[in-house]
Amino acid sequence: MPEVCCFEAELGNLLSSLFANRKSLLYFCSCSLVFSILVVGGTARGFALGQAAQAAPVAAVNAPISGQLHDSLGAPIAGAALKLTPASGEAVSATTGADGGFSLAMPAAGVYRVSIVRNGQAFQCDQPLTLPAVSQTLAVTLSSQGVLSYTVVTAASAGKAATSGGEQLSTDAVSSLPLNKRDFSQLLLLAAGTMTDSNGATNFTAQFAINGQRGVEATFAQDGADISDPEMGGATFSNFNVDAIDGIDSASGWMPAEVGRGASGFTNIHTRSGSAGFHGSFFEFLRNSALDARNYFDHPTKVYPGRIPPFRRNEFGFTNGGPIRIPGVYNGAGKSFYFVQYQGFRQVLGTTQVMPVPTESERAGVETATFNSGGQTVTDTLTIPIPAKIAAILARYPLPNLTTGAFGVHTYATASKVDTTANQASLRIDHKFGTHDQFLARGNFNNLTGPITNPDQTALDPSFGVSYIDRQRNVVGVWTHTATPNLIFETLIGITRSTPGFPTPNHTDPAVKFNDGLFEAFNGAGGSVMQAYGNLFQGREAVTWTHGKHSLGAGFEARINRDTTYFGISPNGEYDFGGTPAYYANATPITSASGLHDIGYGQQLPDTMSAFLSGSVAIYSAAIPSDLFSGGDHTGPAAINRENYAVWVQDTWKATPTVTLDFGLRWDLYTPIQER
Repeated sequence: MPEVCCFEAELGNLLSSLFANRKSLLYFCSCSLVFSILVVGGTARGFALGQAAQAAPVAAVNAPISGQLHDSLGAPIAGAALKLTPASGEAVSATTGADGGFSLAMPAAGVYRVSIVRNGQAFQCDQPLTLPAVSQTLAVTLSSQGVLSYTVVTAASAGKAATSGGEQLSTDAVSSLPLNKRDFSQLLLLAAGTMTDSNGATNFTAQFAINGQRGVEATFAQDGADISDPEMGGATFSNFNVDAIDGIDSASGWMPAEVGRGASGFTNIHTRSGSAGFHGSFFEFLRNSALDARNYFDHPTKVYPGRIPPFRRNEFGFTNGGPIRIPGVYNGAGKSFYFVQYQGFRQVLGTTQVMPVPTESERAGVETATFNSGGQTVTDTLTIPIPAKIAAILARYPLPNLTTGAFGVHTYATASKVDTTANQASLRIDHKFGTHDQFLARGNFNNLTGPITNPDQTALDPSFGVSYIDRQRNVVGVWTHTATPNLIFETLIGITRSTPGFPTPNHTDPAVKFNDGLFEAFNGAGGSVMQAYGNLFQGREAVTWTHGKHSLGAGFEARINRDTTYFGISPNGEYDFGGTPAYYANATPITSASGLHDIGYGQQLPDTMSAFLSGSVAIYSAAIPSDLFSGGDHTGPAAINRENYAVWVQDTWKATPTVTLDFGLRWDLYTPIQER
């Protein structure tokens, strides 16, 4: 085929492919030994996205080479001529039926080129097909971009495709479904029993509670390498460019023995690789409040005098892949491929903040307080001498501007902008060492900044804001050796690093808080430190042997964590005010308008207001590192080591065309946590 350079930006709808002609009933029991049985058949029920892992049954007419031709969405392609062409000799061909099925006369063992002719247009697969002298079942896919590929359907692949729960999503399914923020992880919510775990979303990316379990129990991988956050749990790289995803496998319920570490679910993201021709895409998605229709409840207010609250979001990026060619130096056509992608995210969201602040008279030390006199409640006006440091804090509060608001005369309403910035990119290299060996190398980086986690505080002072910052990195190398068509070895080495942290820029002003919520806190963060550095080193060796209706697998894995955290609460100091005795620094007592409720040193104050205005603190606390530890941004360091070693064996037996049995045994060793 000639090389093709294609650029595309797609936004589509996949509703028509949400139903497939299959339903499954699963019965399982699990402990150390997993046994499961799968029955396939019946009519359309539920969701089944992406390509079918098992070809539709085709009547065998003395033809051990059979299978099905379909598009990326799993729809059959009828009336296409499929051909297997050897290096020498005659080709064999067949025409696909209404269900996309085909059957070919038994060709001789050897290496063949797979091609099809559809509507007069020819498509050829870049990957040669090696046929042994045994029957084979093929699943051949023609994507919307004109890329032809095939998969040899084995008992193992048929069993893996039918896990209990989860979803299998193809390239077109991922890129065509409308996604808010182009976050592919939202597609996992299509699976039954899956919901977001808001309590566990401490690392900005969503966590997913599957079958009622915590979000940290769901594990994530990319090209088989673990990308779960080593320290915080949940997924990293959830904002991965959807145009660079080849497919997603999400499993829950029973899972094969090779999957461990998480009890609720396992999601593996397959990234795209380069092909014979140069292919790419670029995109820009824009959301702007100027283009939005007015919500029924949107009306001009003091906070937003315009038509609707401000909002801007830009998502942009590109993908490109093809053979590696360096003119005059190296020609990797047919053996070396690259795929590179980038995605940027910029968002500014206007949020409404309504809070209580001191009035002008209170800043002058005048307060109307309530007293209990003879069993009756009476009010009196107090005149409170204000210390200089309290006066300085009062001056930095804004004045009330909405007396009809939720906090009455203390109400201050304003708008606060929440900024979020993300830059994410990856590079994948694939190389074929002959017909038996191939190597995959991929590197990801993801820089996340934002959003501000306390926009109410930034309304007082921008330096009071606490941001979320994470620098995520992942590299992986996978070597696959096909010793025979039935015996495959795989070696994987991966490294994942994440740095979730919540920095606050203000390391000078103390925190001032009110035990009864009297006013909005002043610098509520107080310089607090929360920073984690998680490093995961992973190695895995696996072997798969297919014999008849059985697919036997075994392997071992090592996971080594090296984590460091810093944690300190209010190292700037925190002052908490409540109803305490008066112990103001100056000798001037608090006087009352009636003269009946004057308050001297050591006497009980009536409320939090008088305690604050007089500087009578209830509690003072601060994180102070000892001489052995660092301070500032690195208060309270803790460094730990932990390891996990695992070994597994499993057998997937396709007992009949509609019944698959899976037996597996996995053993895990977790070492005690050691402090460095």
